[in-house]
Amino acid sequence: MTPTLDRRGFLRRAGAVSAAGLLAYAGSAAPASARTLGVQDWMGGFGDATALQRLSIPGTHDSGARFGNAWVKCQNITIPEQLNAGIRFLDIRCRLFENAFTIHHEAFYQNLNFDDVLVACRDFLSSRPSETVLMRVKQEYSTESDAEFRRVFDSYLNRGWRSLFHIADALPSLGQARGKVVLIANNGGLPGPQWGNTGIYDIQDDWNAAPGSKYPLIEAHFRKAAQQPGKQFINFVSTAALLPPSYNAGQLNPRVKTFLTGSGSAGWTGLGIVPMDFPEATGGLIEAVLAHNP
Repeated sequence: MTPTLDRRGFLRRAGAVSAAGLLAYAGSAAPASARTLGVQDWMGGFGDATALQRLSIPGTHDSGARFGNAWVKCQNITIPEQLNAGIRFLDIRCRLFENAFTIHHEAFYQNLNFDDVLVACRDFLSSRPSETVLMRVKQEYSTESDAEFRRVFDSYLNRGWRSLFHIADALPSLGQARGKVVLIANNGGLPGPQWGNTGIYDIQDDWNAAPGSKYPLIEAHFRKAAQQPGKQFINFVSTAALLPPSYNAGQLNPRVKTFLTGSGSAGWTGLGIVPMDFPEATGGLIEAVLAHNP
């Protein structure tokens, strides 16, 4: 007889298996109540009342940055691929250009527009309605006023995208967010819980620290999230210091995985949002974040 596993048992084991092999059970009463969950629908294992702040959420830094020189590129895989790999936080950088948002990393256009990002999220959430996507929207490589940025954002809502978003002053519960994109406003003109509001967020984003200096900040922020829950913790693993993002990720990502799968973080939950560069390049890293869910 196949033994049943509770959700915590599943998630703690998740870091040791591949994405294709992730298995979980929604309940532990009997094998008949079992359901299969993977990285594509991992949020389905949590109740509607779950606070987003209590989850450990894999994310990507500069999510659309796949093109340009070695100093510009932060990701290898597309946004649909990121979502299918378990990523639930997207860092979207929008240039306001000709009444539309184009996706940039600094001066480099990423062969991607805001509509493309929204289509990817809509298609994923339509197929995985248990999930939500948290989306930071920031102005990049344009200096339009907050009011103008808001006008163009509203034009997207008015062209049929309003129903995709959950927009409110506070972060929603998981149940309120399912099937939606939760807007995190990194522009003074946008609605939603404002990035940098210290009453809502606790953010570690020392983007110019060398890997040797950055890693202790990452570990300390994980510890703080586990020991002082309440706010939405955001812990950037990425850094742009000294060498290209791919090199820095190669230094930091394996160390983060080792820490999250080791005894030093055993039992820690609610580590918050963890944005990373090239997370899929370190096998099991995304699953290691997921393993720290309650």
